[in-house]
Amino acid sequence: MPELQFKGKEFVYNHHLTVPFRPLVPHADKGIGEARLDGNLIVHGDNLHALKALLPSYAGKVDCIFIDPPYNTGNEGWAYNDNVNSPMIREWLGGTVGLDDGLRHDKWACMMWPRLKLLYELLDEGGTLWVTLDDNEVSHARDLLDEIFGEDSFIACCIWHKVYSPKNTAQFFSEDHDYVLVYAKDRGSWSPNLLPRSDEMEERYINPDNDARGPWKPSDLTARNPYSKGKYTVTGPTGKAFNSGTRYWRQSVEKFEEMDADNRIWWGEDGGNMPAQKRFLSEVKQGVTPQTIWEYSDVGHTQEAKKQLNAIMAYGTDDISFITPKPTRLIERVLQLGSTTDSIILDSFAGSGTTAHAVLAANARDGGNRRFILVEGEDYADTLTAERVRRVVNGYAFTGTQREELLREPLTFGKLRNAATLLEKVQQIETLDGPKFDRIAKTVKDGALIVTGERDVAETTPGLGGAFTYCTLGDPIEMDAILSGAALPDKAAMAALLWHTATATPLPADSMTDAPDIGEGVARLGNLAGRTYWLIYRPDLDWLKSADAALSLTKARAIAATTPGNHLVFAPAKFVSRELLARERIDVDYAPLPFALYRLETA
Repeated sequence: MPELQFKGKEFVYNHHLTVPFRPLVPHADKGIGEARLDGNLIVHGDNLHALKALLPSYAGKVDCIFIDPPYNTGNEGWAYNDNVNSPMIREWLGGTVGLDDGLRHDKWACMMWPRLKLLYELLDEGGTLWVTLDDNEVSHARDLLDEIFGEDSFIACCIWHKVYSPKNTAQFFSEDHDYVLVYAKDRGSWSPNLLPRSDEMEERYINPDNDARGPWKPSDLTARNPYSKGKYTVTGPTGKAFNSGTRYWRQSVEKFEEMDADNRIWWGEDGGNMPAQKRFLSEVKQGVTPQTIWEYSDVGHTQEAKKQLNAIMAYGTDDISFITPKPTRLIERVLQLGSTTDSIILDSFAGSGTTAHAVLAANARDGGNRRFILVEGEDYADTLTAERVRRVVNGYAFTGTQREELLREPLTFGKLRNAATLLEKVQQIETLDGPKFDRIAKTVKDGALIVTGERDVAETTPGLGGAFTYCTLGDPIEMDAILSGAALPDKAAMAALLWHTATATPLPADSMTDAPDIGEGVARLGNLAGRTYWLIYRPDLDWLKSADAALSLTKARAIAATTPGNHLVFAPAKFVSRELLARERIDVDYAPLPFALYRLETA
């Protein structure tokens, strides 16, 4: 498989392994509801460090990842700041990556590589990654993702029609679309959810012959491709003969006669038409296979996203010039295709918090229990990202008319010719959605019929409900700091980290239990693949140096007696020899702290 070569690749190739673990520190006053690390999270901190911090709890558990990374247009003002141990890369630190930077594509690739590696580790085996980009980096992103996820993991490159009117000031072409790259961790373990069938699709099925199997639509029985058994003549009910002409029948004559006997062939009302296959609505998929063209009428556009954010945050026009929000409907489409009602959804370039908004809206709509994890490194993580979520959860102050676009249908000659169908669709919207709004407005603008639900709000919009915990990143868990006692992580953070490094899986939330009957500071972490893991630890340097913190023969006997099988004990010291344990047939292994922070090979 071809590999993307970029300046600095050899220095960042394993950089994600050198990033220290940092515990998540909840700030109860900035969240909503009980502060907990197994619910909705908003993490303020460098997203590379935040992704590493999530590993002990969420490795292999995230179902759907959506990211909107810097497009690298040269006008975004982002800077490369990863602490890579290379003199060449250190020269890059802190400098804004602009259009005149000859290495801007290399820097972007260096920034994305370790983050994509960690996102891959966080993703469930049946999970998917969705990435929005434009032409500046989409080709490089494909190469990076093919190398990290595997070439066979590519699912689709969707085209999002992001604007509804052309940019007439463009030098060459009005750039009206972005891309949504879709990758699966295991292509064989994933398939997209189907989209709901539209009323227009349902209306194509009729039942002119009152078939007991219900509505159907005719389908051509011939094809251009050669078929060895596809040349024969059939005779209709009126005695008229038909052949496939220059084309080929799709079925053998035996199959055709079988279908005709089962009343699955339609010869027309008078029995003299070219035969067609009856395809019954009851036998087709209950949904629609998603397409790679995403129209703004279905998933929203950039102006809609800015208007929505302005309404929620009460911003002025210039207040969000620093950010390019995505429409909620775009993320809702991702959730619709790539998640279930109890999925964990991660966005590590959270921006204005659209992903959390979409998750909460989906839960409010269908009663689901989806969870979101947002990561934002900029200073506005609290004042914009989290604040938007607070307002969406609780409702927000607003006076005026709140509008929600319900339909945007480009008007073509064909649709005008079938105006009755279009008007019926508008009437259905008025019937189904009308009770949720004060009125349904209809207008024609920029060649499209736009139907909007309008709600008069005097003080506060209704909230969607929900909760989240706001976190920052704690001090790194550094080897030297642990050895010197300068920075000792709390027991929960140490347990989660040791479990993850030993098993490459997240510590189950309910598995860590203290065992004071065995000894002070002893905790059972859990069992995996026949091995039980234990930790003897307190964040107290004097205690860690004492005999109480050591694995003794008495503790080993008590640990082995709890359950059959092998036991691995993390402890600062050991006061019993391997020979003595073997002589008594005590199946207990020892891993010293802090050196046990390196991954262990399990037997």
